[in-house]
Amino acid sequence: MLRHIVFLKFNDQEKPEEVILRLSSMLLALPDSIEQLKKMEVGTNVSTRSAAFDFALVADFDDEAGLEAYRIHPDHVKVLDFLAVHVQDSAVVDYFLT
Repeated sequence: MLRHIVFLKFNDQEKPEEVILRLSSMLLALPDSIEQLKKMEVGTNVSTRSAAFDFALVADFDDEAGLEAYRIHPDHVKVLDFLAVHVQDSAVVDYFLT
């Protein structure tokens, strides 16, 4: 099982909760349209530390081919397009569960 973790820091916005709600909805719909995506979890950060990111997603795939299929899937590309407008920074970690 390959785990894909993404951390996002949003642009300064007047109402980031609207962005988070829309993003969460988009992401949680992806397992219905992307067969290779086995599980998706999302969460909003509760830490007040300055180094903390605002949002995290965790996605599981059988293998790297599944992750690649997810990356290029049109529904995921729509999420990336949405993020391009709202995200100032991100970090990604992909690893195999042992």
